[in-house]
Amino acid sequence: MIGMNAYEERRREKIKQNQALLAELDIKPLAPQKSRNDTERKAPPAKRRKIDQGSVPSRTSARIASAPSKPSYHDEPDIKAVPLPRSVAKKGGSSKTKQELGSRPKEETEPLMPVQDVEAICAGWTAWEAEGAGATRDEDGNFHFDDYPDFTPNKSPAEMIREGCFGGSYYRPLRSKKLGIVIEDDWQELPSEWLEGVDVPRYLTNPTYDPEVNKFKVSCGQSIEEWEASGWISHAHDVRGWFQWYTRFFRGRRCDDDDRQVSRWKKCVGETGRWRRMLLKKYRQLGVREVWDDGADEDAPEVSPVMHQTCHHWAFEVRQQHLDQYWAS
Repeated sequence: MIGMNAYEERRREKIKQNQALLAELDIKPLAPQKSRNDTERKAPPAKRRKIDQGSVPSRTSARIASAPSKPSYHDEPDIKAVPLPRSVAKKGGSSKTKQELGSRPKEETEPLMPVQDVEAICAGWTAWEAEGAGATRDEDGNFHFDDYPDFTPNKSPAEMIREGCFGGSYYRPLRSKKLGIVIEDDWQELPSEWLEGVDVPRYLTNPTYDPEVNKFKVSCGQSIEEWEASGWISHAHDVRGWFQWYTRFFRGRRCDDDDRQVSRWKKCVGETGRWRRMLLKKYRQLGVREVWDDGADEDAPEVSPVMHQTCHHWAFEVRQQHLDQYWAS
């Protein structure tokens, strides 16, 4: 018992010494470690930051303050798509083999030009006098015009009509979306000798495009409505487009649109015209040295009737001398 008291006395003395030493060194006692169960306890969910969308800085630079505010697209009115009628039916979309041309919904009948301007334009279509000299024709069948020496078609308007062009529907009643009027009976301005023996309802005013009317019995090209939509029509001069311009130019009319129309002809079927080059190239690819024609051997390969008809619509046809020159080159 005495030994136990002596040991206890020494232990207490040791503790006092250690406490005094800690106090002298200013060492704080260690905090008790958390138990493993305490660390595995689920922490409370973190608070989400609150985003203040309407906060505005207390100070703003003069440049930012003077800048216009951005538009709010939520306030924009609804934009509705307006369906436009097609001039050519989609493949497989209709069982009709022929399409009625020129039909338009009633809601599109409002003119886009003032009425007085439309009346003046219509009057100008026939209020002209011949100024240019008549066309001459060389031994190769090319036409020549003194004031446009690089314009050399080899088909006259009368020949085009008689042989068959534009599916017989070029002079059908036409509603111009730009002018807001229907143009009809303007075929009557053509010289009577051009139409002698011509079935006008079939070859000029057919309401439907009939490929059997065309010289090469195929469909090609776009409708006048599509030409108008593409911006190729000069309404002040020729509301039906290039061929109508050609009929008037051939008869001696001269106008501000002549340069443009001659340029279009040259790009299509002139010396280096696109369709002319493509057609001649087709002959070479097929190894054909004679021009395809209605009277050719039935066993001979056909060389693109569509390209032939396209060139025909531009008052040009590939002839043997053109093909010979191409093969020689």
